[in-house]
Amino acid sequence: MVAVFGVIGYAFIKLGCEPAPLLLGLILGPMMEENLPRALLLSRGTWSVFVTRPISAGLLIACALLLVIVLMPAVRSKRAEAFVEEG
Repeated sequence: MVAVFGVIGYAFIKLGCEPAPLLLGLILGPMMEENLPRALLLSRGTWSVFVTRPISAGLLIACALLLVIVLMPAVRSKRAEAFVEEG
């Protein structure tokens, strides 16, 4: 098992992946798997509870903004590459 995780860690280093998001996903994933069905049970199966409640809507908006902020440099660099004239 140690060898498998060593190979995975080596691959992550070579690919330039950050370990923090992976660790966060490993910790928060099981909690989400447990609490999402509970929230849907309490809301009688409606997904709108996640956007109508102020705290959950605020967290969803914050996540969306963070995704936009993180992805913006990559989109700009791709656009700059696309519009460069070869000469």
